[in-house]
Formats: sequence, C-alpha cells, structure tokens
Amino acid sequence: MSVLKEDFLKSPLNYIGGKYKMLPQLYKFFPKSIHTFVDLFAGGLDVAINITANEIYCNDINHYVIGIYEAFQKYTIDELLDYIDSTISSRQLSMTNKEAYLAFRDEYNRTKNPLDLYILVCYSFNYQFRFNSRHEYNNPFGRDRSSFNPNMRKNLIRFHEKIKNMNFQSMNFKNYPIDGLGAGDFVYADPPYLITCGAYNDGKRGFEGWSKDDDAALFEMLDRLDERGVKFALSNVSEHKGVKNEPLISWKRKYHTHKINYNYNNSNYQSTSKNSITKEILVTNY
Repeated sequence: MSVLKEDFLKSPLNYIGGKYKMLPQLYKFFPKSIHTFVDLFAGGLDVAINITANEIYCNDINHYVIGIYEAFQKYTIDELLDYIDSTISSRQLSMTNKEAYLAFRDEYNRTKNPLDLYILVCYSFNYQFRFNSRHEYNNPFGRDRSSFNPNMRKNLIRFHEKIKNMNFQSMNFKNYPIDGLGAGDFVYADPPYLITCGAYNDGKRGFEGWSKDDDAALFEMLDRLDERGVKFALSNVSEHKGVKNEPLISWKRKYHTHKINYNYNNSNYQSTSKNSITKEILVTNY
C-alpha cells in the first residue's frame, strides 16, 4: 500500500514537535508498502494519520493526549461536535472571556474529562498541552487568538474519520513490545531531542524527562528492530546552537541519513536567534 499523499491531513492538536510541515520531506523516504505501522512517540499524530497500513499503532507516554484520542473513538462525529458546541456555549468560552477559561480549566483539573481537555486546549495559548508537576493543566488563556474555529472543526471531522480503526497505547517506549514485529512492518520514532529542550522533555511537567540514557536505549531498540528485519525511521537533531549529539552522530553511521530542511525560528522551544543552526535529520535502515 502506498503511503505517499499529496493532501496531508493536519491534526486538530497543536502538539509541540509536530511534524506536519515536514511531512512532504519525510514521506518521500518512508516505505511504499506497510503491514503494521508503529508510531512510537505519537504526539499529535501528524505522521500516523497520514499513513496507510493494514494496522496502525500509536503510542505516547502522555496518557492525557492518548485519552483524548480514545475518547474521540467512543463517539460519532455528530455526538462529538454536539458535546463540544454545547460545552463551549454552557461554559461561555470565547476568545475574550478569560474568566470563563480559567473556571473551565479548574473544572477540568478536578474531573480530568479528556473531551474537556481538548476543548480547553482549543482556547489556550498557542493551542498547546502544558502541565505542571502535579499533572494539572496550566497553559494560559489564548486571548484574541485561540478558539474552536471553523478550520479546527474541519480538521477534527477528517481526523475523527481517520482514527476510527487506530490502536492507541500509552507507555514508556522502553516497555513497548516489539517482538511481534517483522518484515513488512515499519516503526517511526520521533523522540524528544536530547540537545534541545521543550516542555515535553525537561522533566518538570509531571512526566519523565529525556536523557543520554534514553537516547542510548532507543538506539539499542532500533538496532534490534533492524536485526528482525523491521524497517524504521528516526527523526532527530544532530546539531543545535553549536552543540552536537555525538552518540547519535556515531550510531547513525551504520544506517542512512537524510537531511530535513526546517526553520525552527517560530518554535517556542528553540532559540530565537535567526542565525541558530539546527540540523534536523531522518535516519533509516533501508
């Protein structure tokens, strides 16, 4: 089955580190036929929702985002949109009502309703997921910018159709069962980047951080996949702001490295320096 698409579907979630803008570059290096696809660090699903495969498995350590996807699957699109619209109306959410947003955020932190979390994200600053060390959602209000707008509604409708038959899991990648994978299967890994620092890998948001040991464990897992004849692709950064990820540079020499062009200047976890050099790469074993 071909995985190349001209019209890439965008996730309705603005997840930090999302790969939507890179998809045209990434997909030209992906296998033309896939039996089982595993997105090991699924995040906002920009990659997974544009994959065609017999089976699709999406994993992320952030169980709150996985909870949203699983909640989406429980409802028809009409039921889902009705819930979103009625909640926005009853909670008086808008681009200007900060008090309503803060009250709804407090309510979510008490109830942990995954659908409410999605709605909350729609009205938060930059549409982002951010939690404190107590797993309380703490992203500020997105005044005059954030809302559940017509474009987000359109993306959600297409997204909902695509995830109907996906399988969702939430675990540390080190515990992911790879023994059942073999020839014809494909694993994509887009982990936190060791030499950059974002809200998803600083270890201060109630979730595990990312370290050199995690990099090493991931490299070892990918080596085992290679030994089993499983194709893999790894997105990463080999150099950032003059700092090089030497273990990554050494490890990738036995595989194929593809340069990915992307400007991080607008990304909130990267340097604001216009002259900052970031070398984004895709490593494949085929």
